[in-house]
Amino acid sequence: MIPRPNKLLASIDIGSHSCILLIAAFEKQEDGSEKLIPKLQKIDVCRLGEDVYDSGTVSEERINELTSIVQKFRATLHALGVELTAAVMTEAMRRASNSEQVIAAVEKALWFKPQVISGEEEAALTHRAITEWYNSDLMTLDIGGGSTELTFGKKSLSIPVGALYLFKEMGVIPGPEYKKFIKETFKEYPVKAFAKKDLVFIGGTATALAMVYLNLNQFSYEKVEGLEMNLYDLEQTTMRISNLSKELRALLPGLENGRSDIIICGLFWFKSLLERLHIETFRISVAGHRFGLLYPPIPSEKHETK
Repeated sequence: MIPRPNKLLASIDIGSHSCILLIAAFEKQEDGSEKLIPKLQKIDVCRLGEDVYDSGTVSEERINELTSIVQKFRATLHALGVELTAAVMTEAMRRASNSEQVIAAVEKALWFKPQVISGEEEAALTHRAITEWYNSDLMTLDIGGGSTELTFGKKSLSIPVGALYLFKEMGVIPGPEYKKFIKETFKEYPVKAFAKKDLVFIGGTATALAMVYLNLNQFSYEKVEGLEMNLYDLEQTTMRISNLSKELRALLPGLENGRSDIIICGLFWFKSLLERLHIETFRISVAGHRFGLLYPPIPSEKHETK
């Protein structure tokens, strides 16, 4: 049963690179259906993955930064009278040796205990959101800071490679070693089962790509959602970003909050995925697992993992 229309719902996604607060509501559409529409999104950079990739643990400094972020999120929810529905943590917490310490700190600051979800759960939540929005079983691809999730139907695959991970491994722009890395990655994580499908690209890398491609000065849900692009558009936008200095790159729309450091790696990885999947065109969506968290669960829904 979908929650009553116009009731504000909230979820928090604590990722490897950033934390996102989503406030949304179900709104009645012209065909009488209910669609989950974002009302407010707040994004703060936490970069938990940087510590995890460097040392395997999250430092006290990062934990303090994270608790400050979620305290601000809690204040926003309180001011708007919105109850938090769910809070999840992803790849960084799947890897961190002191994840319990981080979870405890977040719970104390947020007054809500976050749940560490698997890559497969992350993929299933994302797929749920896209399926509900488009009333169609499309393939979803989500490139986060620390992992990438692909889902189609009941099949899902989580690859522990993301934009922040590649940045830490290879710097701002991947060099000659990237070709070997890709070959080994796809050998370990074959994606053949997801080839030649209608693709929806989601996540922070997807939104940033859309904003640069459209030259948007500020985020616009109406302009980004459903945007159609192709491999050529991706290559040209990546080239445009790569040819800029670090200072100018940071001024591009959608690349604030430290995303200008990791965006090129994310786009290189996305291109590699498209080529491996034999996909020329794709759509971009702002939906993701934080949206999927706001739908009532389907008890019988199980995804096959590869």
